[in-house]
Amino acid sequence: SKASRRAADPYAKKQNAAAENTGRNFGIGQDIQPVRDLTRFVKWPKYIRLQRQRRVLQKRLKVPPSINQFTRALDKNTAKQVFRLLEKYKPETKAEKKQRLRAIAEKRAANEN
Repeated sequence: SKASRRAADPYAKKQNAAAENTGRNFGIGQDIQPVRDLTRFVKWPKYIRLQRQRRVLQKRLKVPPSINQFTRALDKNTAKQVFRLLEKYKPETKAEKKQRLRAIAEKRAANEN
């Protein structure tokens, strides 16, 4: 058998009993446990969790181009042009509405007389 051949092998290395690895005992009061990487189990601050979740979602989801265009900010000049354009289409204020309605009412009153 193999065991008897191994025992009879004259070239087999003889182990030094002092250098033999007996393993470690991690019980209470025994050997200190090896240091583990616990970064995955840390309770991270909310802003870090949010930015990581956002990153994962953006990788997993396909965002249509019409929505994706808003992920980047405009440069200052383009933003000025856009705001100048949007200023023309801004809804009227209460004062402007009152003034417009008064003008219409005056025109009607003038036509009736």
